[in-house]
Amino acid sequence: MNEKLSEVVVSDRARWLAELAVAIEQAQKVAWRLGVTEGQDPEALDLYAQLESAREEIEVLRCGGWSGEQQPLDPFWIKFLPWRTMLADAAD
Repeated sequence: MNEKLSEVVVSDRARWLAELAVAIEQAQKVAWRLGVTEGQDPEALDLYAQLESAREEIEVLRCGGWSGEQQPLDPFWIKFLPWRTMLADAAD
């Protein structure tokens, strides 16, 4: 790939990641409002947690790439993982 084309690809990628970060932030605000207005709705809180994970991955990509090494999930968010929600629903 020539240098000019490479610069265009890098620029497009940076712009796309920035736009994606803004969209995820907006979606998080909506999910948070839904979770609060619905009285701590588990599905809305789960969605918020998934969006936060996506936001963090986007930030890693914006800061230079993906090492393939996952960071441990903050214990606060573990209670919102989808399989925990599904297991709790199945037990009811």
